[in-house]
Amino acid sequence: MVQQTESTSQGMTRSPGVTALLEEHAGLEARLADPDVHADPALARSLGRRYAVLSPVVATVSELTGAEADLADARELAREDPAFVAEATELEARVETLRARLAEQLVPRDPKDADDVVVEVKSGEGGEESALFAGDLLRMYSRYAERRGWKVEVLSATESDLGGYKDVTVTVTAPGNEPDGVWAWLKYEGGVHRVQRVPVTESQGRIHTSAAGVLVYPEAETSDVEIDEKDLRIDVFRSSGKGGQGVNTTDSAVRITHLPTGVVVSCQKERSQLQNKARALEVLRSRLQAIADEAEQAQASADRRSQIRTVDRSERVRTYNFPENRISDHRIGYKSHDLDRVLDGDLDAVLDGLRAADRAERMARAADEGAT
Repeated sequence: MVQQTESTSQGMTRSPGVTALLEEHAGLEARLADPDVHADPALARSLGRRYAVLSPVVATVSELTGAEADLADARELAREDPAFVAEATELEARVETLRARLAEQLVPRDPKDADDVVVEVKSGEGGEESALFAGDLLRMYSRYAERRGWKVEVLSATESDLGGYKDVTVTVTAPGNEPDGVWAWLKYEGGVHRVQRVPVTESQGRIHTSAAGVLVYPEAETSDVEIDEKDLRIDVFRSSGKGGQGVNTTDSAVRITHLPTGVVVSCQKERSQLQNKARALEVLRSRLQAIADEAEQAQASADRRSQIRTVDRSERVRTYNFPENRISDHRIGYKSHDLDRVLDGDLDAVLDGLRAADRAERMARAADEGAT
């Protein structure tokens, strides 16, 4: 029994996959100690993020190796002195806990978890009320980002008459090299969000249902996607807004249409047409990369959950019910009566639930693949 447990544990820590990760971690540590690497901020950030992903695995392997050695010693002593039996039992439990943790850490991660994201929110059915709800969603994400120390930057926006958004595009970026970046959390927000409440335009107090669509995709690196200028139609226009100094009086806003796919992006944040074009191209690369990734994953998994096809009230991922102060996520059966807090950016509970469900699915898939 002793030999079987030790063999299983050591087999995990000495497997070729774990050995490769340990070697990669050591190599990254050496590269990050090289001053020349930090002359390229993008490279240093990429290496730093990978290093941060591997560090918890390395720490668990180290703990497990130490616990295994302690357990072997305790069992040897327990054979001669029963006083060490309790210590051996405690160490057995610790080894099993560490083995379970390592098994979870070795489940393949989403390779884009550390990425920053682009978020698009579009009004749908419901007219002005839907546009107001789109504004509520944007504020919710902005406040959530503020809680996490992320930066939100509005690239383009088309406002409605009552101050909502017909559509708005923002980037959300995180500082540092955390293994779980913005994509790790906000990737679950893609889809149709449905709201049930009495609109400000409703004179008889009736509850209406409307919807807004959210699209989330990782920001692509410049080298990830090549774009041929011949495939682009570029239009310039005057930035829109409520007026004041923040609105350009020249045609500096840029709209880019990618002719082969029909994808349209725009940017009006900067005062320079060239800056707006460069920023719009960044978003276009991210959109095209997201389309390519989705096509690849759809081919690999026919039942893959899609984000958004049409902003239709029936195709919802989440419902926000104002009369009951209730939020419901239909993918995992999550419900709570703290809608006011959620709209104020307290998304932790629902996102934790979505992450847990995703992690369980990945572990189950890894187990199935291992069995076959």
